[in-house]
Amino acid sequence: MNKTLNIQKSLIIFGIPLLLIVAMVVLTNSPFFTTNSHKLSLAITIDLLLTTPFVYFLLIRKTSIPKTTIVPFIILGVVVSSFILPAENQYYLSLFKTWVLPVIELSILSFVIYNIIKARKRYKQNKTKVTTDFFTTLKSTCYEILPKAAVIPVVTEIAVFYYGFIYWKKKKLKSNEFSYHKDSGTIGLLIAIIFLIAIETVTFHILLAKWNTIAAWILTGISIYSGLQIFGYVKSMYKRPIYIENDILYLRYGIMNETTIPFDNIESVELSTKDIESNTETRKLSLLGDLEPHNIVIKLKKENTLTGLYGIKRTYRVLALHVDKKEAFKNLIENTIKTEAIN
Repeated sequence: MNKTLNIQKSLIIFGIPLLLIVAMVVLTNSPFFTTNSHKLSLAITIDLLLTTPFVYFLLIRKTSIPKTTIVPFIILGVVVSSFILPAENQYYLSLFKTWVLPVIELSILSFVIYNIIKARKRYKQNKTKVTTDFFTTLKSTCYEILPKAAVIPVVTEIAVFYYGFIYWKKKKLKSNEFSYHKDSGTIGLLIAIIFLIAIETVTFHILLAKWNTIAAWILTGISIYSGLQIFGYVKSMYKRPIYIENDILYLRYGIMNETTIPFDNIESVELSTKDIESNTETRKLSLLGDLEPHNIVIKLKKENTLTGLYGIKRTYRVLALHVDKKEAFKNLIENTIKTEAIN
């Protein structure tokens, strides 16, 4: 019963604003708009950019839905207006894009940054001193202020920029933290890929420019963006070590893959470099899969979830990974489990 009511409530909250947008699209395709396009364009602009978001705000003001979800409706209004209004009738839309939209974007960004700083201070003041990092804090903060579907893409893009170009301070590992990039050869492989992208980009740009300059620059932009993404992924591997805390194993592969395993779900931790067959029960922590060797295999008592790029989730019961100090890693887990069993 409650589920049915929630569905009906969601349909009302999101359906009414969407119906308003559809009504504006229908209106612009009617003969009435053709004969009164100049007057109606202003009204349609106001409805899409102001009225629809305001109606949505009234619908969610007493719910748990974040108020920041108004922003996607504003952006949707801008996109729809750009497509349905004639170019000569987009004067007020252009003013909105030039003066209002940047203010909204900066306000959201400032709000996110403020909440991240506040969350980090809260974590530092926590008496339990639970280990946290920028990526984890960013995710928890964005889940509070952004639509759930938008969180992971936004977090990933911000994290790539942060780890790639802002966070340069060398991280000193604690006794409960373990690196996984020094002896695996992954860093060298990813850097080689970046260089290959750079060489191929120059070559294809020169060739495409002879046919179409715009296409050449589009391909170049995509290639540069891809290179920056990989660079951010590489840097995140230095800054996000594997760690053990409060009888929980936090496994990370930069910002590309991560999973959390409670000690009571660990069946065994084995030192092994034998090849494994990846399937629905057996996974590798590395994003590169079989291209990266492993030296640890963790077997679980029950199924767990591995979260990858852009929130892609995969289940596993056996996980293979590389740890630079494999013996120390294995011993710490086993000794902690034995101590807990005795107590």
